[in-house]
Amino acid sequence: MVNVLTTTLASTHVAFYSGWALLGILFLIGLAFGIGNVVLSHTLGPARKGLVKDSTYESGVDPLGSTKERFNVRFYLVAMIFLVFDVEVLFIIPWLYVFNNQRHPWVVLPLGALFVSILVFTLILLVAYVYAWGKGVFQWD
Repeated sequence: MVNVLTTTLASTHVAFYSGWALLGILFLIGLAFGIGNVVLSHTLGPARKGLVKDSTYESGVDPLGSTKERFNVRFYLVAMIFLVFDVEVLFIIPWLYVFNNQRHPWVVLPLGALFVSILVFTLILLVAYVYAWGKGVFQWD
């Protein structure tokens, strides 16, 4: 009886950690790919230096003016709104996982409460979006 329980618990732990192991392997592959590309381009790429090679290049247009020019505040507002919606997606993805998989012992909320929580979360972000729209953040005059 104890041997069967120990085997069952061991297989449960192996199944639980196998997902994390796959995620860790994926992270290591991505890290090795990124570092490998940088090292290969540095070692195999041309090492020419010169005035033209070291000059600033931005999409085929020569840079004009100073680098200390001020940007319009709308650039920053749109970037912050993008970050807000990006964070919203980062919160919705785990919520979808929990909403679809009610097998975990730490999920004690009923489905109705989970659904209402995401509705409130989305409503708060929608109010912020409508407020920014009303203030004219998205108008590029």
